Amino acid sequence: MLDKKLAAMLNKQINLEWYSAYFYLEVYGYYSEQSLDGFANWFKIQAQEERDHAMLFMEYVLNNNAHLELQDIKAPTMKFKDFKEPLKETLDHELKVTKSINEIYAKAYELKDFRTMQFLDWFIKEQGEEEKNAEDNISKYDLFAKDAKGLYLLNSELAARVYTPATLTL
Repeated sequence: MLDKKLAAMLNKQINLEWYSAYFYLEVYGYYSEQSLDGFANWFKIQAQEERDHAMLFMEYVLNNNAHLELQDIKAPTMKFKDFKEPLKETLDHELKVTKSINEIYAKAYELKDFRTMQFLDWFIKEQGEEEKNAEDNISKYDLFAKDAKGLYLLNSELAARVYTPATLTL
């Protein structure tokens, strides 16, 4: 059975993961409306990954005899002034998610809840990848998107991303 405070933190993380999916759908919509279908594809797949993460957290809570408490998911309210801004917002968002997961891990460590720590190990590694992807997208944008041809090529590269479901075994 999960500690009640830890279960509450995990439930809060579930909400953050669902919000992340909404966040990325908002960015997907923005790039779709701008006719940047490659960027849109990248963020649509990112939304799918966040949905998977939420489901993994939900399954973990339920598999450990804790109460699943779904919360309201706040709608994103971002208005972007240029093509780069969503990329910067993405990095800021991923840093927030990393901070939240680290706080849950610290609580699990304090409680000597090694099962939860092991579960979170996958997410800690995943967050490293998420932050790197966000940083890479900003760097590539800065390097290549200064003109229409570079933006077109970067858009084409992002269009090649393919959805791969998460493979965490609970």
